Amino acid sequence: MPGQLPLKDVRIIAVEQYGAGPYGTQLLADLGAEVIKIENPGTGGDVSRFVSPHLIGSRDSQFFQTFNRNKKSISLDLKSKDGRAAFERLVKTADAVSNNLRGDLPAKLGIDYASLKDINTKIICAHLSAYGRDNSRASWPGYDYLMQAEAGFCLITGEPDGPPVRFGLSMVDFMTGSVFATGLVSTVLGAQRTGEGCDMDVSLFDTALHQLSYPATWYLNADHVTTREPRGAHPAIVPSQLMEAGDGWIMFCCQTQKFWERVATALGHPEWIEDPRFFKVEDRRANRRIVQDTMEAVLKTDTVAHWMEKFAGTVPAAPVYDIAQALDNPYVAEVEMVYEDAHPGMSQGKIRLLSSPYRINGERLKGGTSPTLGEHTNEFSG
Repeated sequence: MPGQLPLKDVRIIAVEQYGAGPYGTQLLADLGAEVIKIENPGTGGDVSRFVSPHLIGSRDSQFFQTFNRNKKSISLDLKSKDGRAAFERLVKTADAVSNNLRGDLPAKLGIDYASLKDINTKIICAHLSAYGRDNSRASWPGYDYLMQAEAGFCLITGEPDGPPVRFGLSMVDFMTGSVFATGLVSTVLGAQRTGEGCDMDVSLFDTALHQLSYPATWYLNADHVTTREPRGAHPAIVPSQLMEAGDGWIMFCCQTQKFWERVATALGHPEWIEDPRFFKVEDRRANRRIVQDTMEAVLKTDTVAHWMEKFAGTVPAAPVYDIAQALDNPYVAEVEMVYEDAHPGMSQGKIRLLSSPYRINGERLKGGTSPTLGEHTNEFSG
């Protein structure tokens, strides 16, 4: 682990639970920030400590370990007189107070900038909520899957003749946590420059809608409604979709003309390059099903492994794996994306987790586990 992480000496007080907020602050903890997690002892702390299956004792879980490594935990009831006093002492020393509460709760709990600026003028109050804090939905509960539904994701995912489909993972949570981390660090930098803090807000809904990206631009300016294509295909580029090989599936992303020419050559049919049905992307888009059938007739003659060996490094293609295959992939070990650390609650005395996505000076940031409930209370009780 590099000796000098970029967020060393940045202190964040986190009033958080479950997924999106803890994911964002974990990214910052990976980069060296001191993240002090406030957990109410009366409720047993962060609810994700009790998310099953795969519990670890009575107040820990593998789910909790996924989102809270390298943080500190203090037991504190913000609604009590003593708890509030201890919290305000921490605010005086902190760069930011983060939360992922329902939109109407930060003001009620006194963890917004209006409530804290007289304690610390430079404090950043970073809010991650379902719908924001200043609109008609501020008091609404909300979760990732709901955002996928309302922001249009479910009706552009899956097969055209199938039911609406959500992502297999909580990608709105993860993206919102990442946006949250970026906003928090940016406003901390601003406060250090100007001497004045602020509120910074992101919401699951806003982030999900923002991820509509170019299909949104197409609709807003050309009334074009992007719909589902078979095999998870790109709406405009062909071939950029799932294809069936002899013993499994391959995803192709031939996003430029040169990659179409390379895949045609790798499949042993360079004549496809000059075929008027396939000559330009517009031609391939008009003949999307013919492109698929033509390629699959060749792909089905051999295995996924065979074709991936031919494509490696030249054709943008990937085998379609399940989670076990994805994690057991030798490339994952090569880039050190899984690490092992001690954990006394696990039967084998250790836990395996995904490493941080960051590298500093070429070195993977990895290691660390999540705190026990109130593990660091004494450290900040003075």
